[in-house]
Amino acid sequence: MQKTAPVASYSNKRTFNLILTSMSIALVFVATLLLNIKLPITANGGLVHLGTAMLFIIALVFGPKKAAIAGAVGMGLFDLVSGWTLWAPITIVARGLQGYLVGKIAWSNGRAGNSVRFNILAAIASIPVMLAVYYVGEAIIYGNFVVPAASIPGNIVQNVVGLLVAIPVAIALKKTPFFKS
Repeated sequence: MQKTAPVASYSNKRTFNLILTSMSIALVFVATLLLNIKLPITANGGLVHLGTAMLFIIALVFGPKKAAIAGAVGMGLFDLVSGWTLWAPITIVARGLQGYLVGKIAWSNGRAGNSVRFNILAAIASIPVMLAVYYVGEAIIYGNFVVPAASIPGNIVQNVVGLLVAIPVAIALKKTPFFKS
């Protein structure tokens, strides 16, 4: 006699993961689109948004895979629909890597994003990677390696704000029954 419960359970889990990933993409996109400020620092960027905070939260709560997808697709989609189209490929790589790195560190050795110390370390460790990808991408776009340096302060501010928002929110979410690991 064949059992069908494991198939249904597997299907339900896959559906649930698809829904969580889709909602994560939407949350990153909306936080980037609606909660942003253009900094007057440089002509070539300087956009601070809460999409970074949302990306960090997703990485800490759901892990590296969902965060990589949410960051790449959510922020890449933002670039495509809001006039930053040239930046979309760079954003997809930078934010996909950033989300994955934060999640991978925060979820390493069975921590499941529950160590505040490792969560902070994860977010901080991801910042140079994000900065490097955007720097190289900008250097390619502008054809020089000096101009991209002007974007670094804005990108740092964006990540620091994201970190300051994400850590307390992730701590609060992890205390709720739904997000307990």
